[in-house]
Amino acid sequence: MITITDGPIAKALLSFFFPILFGTLFQQLYNTVDAIIVGRFVGKEALAAVGGGTGVFVNLMVGLFTGIANGASVVISQYYGAKKKQTVNEAIHTAMAMAFAGGILVMIGGLLVSRWVLTLMGTPQRILELSLLYLNIFFIGTVPMFLYNMGAGILRSMGDSRHPLYILIAGCFTNIILDILFVTVFGWGIEGVAWATIFSETESMFLVFVCLKKNPDQEYQFHLKKVCLHRKILLRMLYLGIPTGLQASMYNISNIIIQGSINSLGTNIIAANAAYGKIDTIFWMGVNSFGVAMTIFSGQNFGAGNLKRVYKGTWVCLGLCSLLALFSTTMFLLFGKYFFFLFTTDSEVIKDGMTILHMIAPAFITYISIEILSGTIRGCGQSIVPTIFTAVGVCLLRIVWISVVFPMKRDISTVMFSYPLTWIVTSILFWCYYHWGHWMDKKNI
Repeated sequence: MITITDGPIAKALLSFFFPILFGTLFQQLYNTVDAIIVGRFVGKEALAAVGGGTGVFVNLMVGLFTGIANGASVVISQYYGAKKKQTVNEAIHTAMAMAFAGGILVMIGGLLVSRWVLTLMGTPQRILELSLLYLNIFFIGTVPMFLYNMGAGILRSMGDSRHPLYILIAGCFTNIILDILFVTVFGWGIEGVAWATIFSETESMFLVFVCLKKNPDQEYQFHLKKVCLHRKILLRMLYLGIPTGLQASMYNISNIIIQGSINSLGTNIIAANAAYGKIDTIFWMGVNSFGVAMTIFSGQNFGAGNLKRVYKGTWVCLGLCSLLALFSTTMFLLFGKYFFFLFTTDSEVIKDGMTILHMIAPAFITYISIEILSGTIRGCGQSIVPTIFTAVGVCLLRIVWISVVFPMKRDISTVMFSYPLTWIVTSILFWCYYHWGHWMDKKNI
């Protein structure tokens, strides 16, 4: 386990950041390999089906639970920092029970409403059936996916970021092998990449169970027979997690509306946006990793009463994340075209993809405050205000932009400008609350 309540702050953050980053890299490779395989061996319609509206819809369905899981991680990290071992044990088993129930609910909901949502987004007919096929298989695997993600979050909240990384590496290699086998050998097409993902997630679920059960400290071990919902802890997790999940859902609701605008611009734009969505994960997995590291750092130090260390950690993390943003922007602007060649050789798709890249990449620096300040504030037990900021600064403003401006100028540049616009506005809101809000209140634990 990594100790982050004392010692050099940068070292503590980076000791979490790199395992989380590499773990996120391998997690993103699940979908990226899917996109490469179908884009190269099946066609651009399949690429659009795997990475277009389906990705936005999946994020919407999974986002609420992911937020609740983050709430569980914050609760566990605070109790862990405060050395409340019995409460940590109860929180672990409550979190896993919640993950199982959440997986069942999302599976049922996803299977019931997939066609309706894809139609609502204006998915072209020749992509609709492929997208629906992919989603129907994908949602069958939500239970093992949720159990793995919750288990990995529990391990990280207690300072173990290595084992989730090892599990993801194993799952990623399994996914790559099965992708190649199912698509290029068996010829299963888009069905093959969906089943490969499910088998890989199931493997990861079993491995995380093993890690939780064999925790060196017996008071933190996971046992199936102890799984139950402890009411007080559950309510605490939901109090922190539901606003965070709603925040993620608001991002995804606005993205669904944006995806509907993109779908109206044709298959080439859809495919270009799908490919770009895989390329810019290089930046997003980095900034999200810093956000997770900051949440855990903030939670443990807040639980331990090291309030000044929380403030110092925020500034250190902002500095590190700024370097990441500048590096990512430079790399994308110089080598973006070569990244697109991984997914397609269609010149029109690449041209449209570069238009998207030049609109978004220079604005990365405007986003990082949202991720880091949100992580700090959430780790200290306050999640309602960040949700309100996201509702206004991201969701509402994007909806207004797409509803009012896009009809007057129907092109991809108009759509993409909604991202930097909303990032700037939301960052300003977070900075105001960070300086003048009452978010560091010990009653939050």
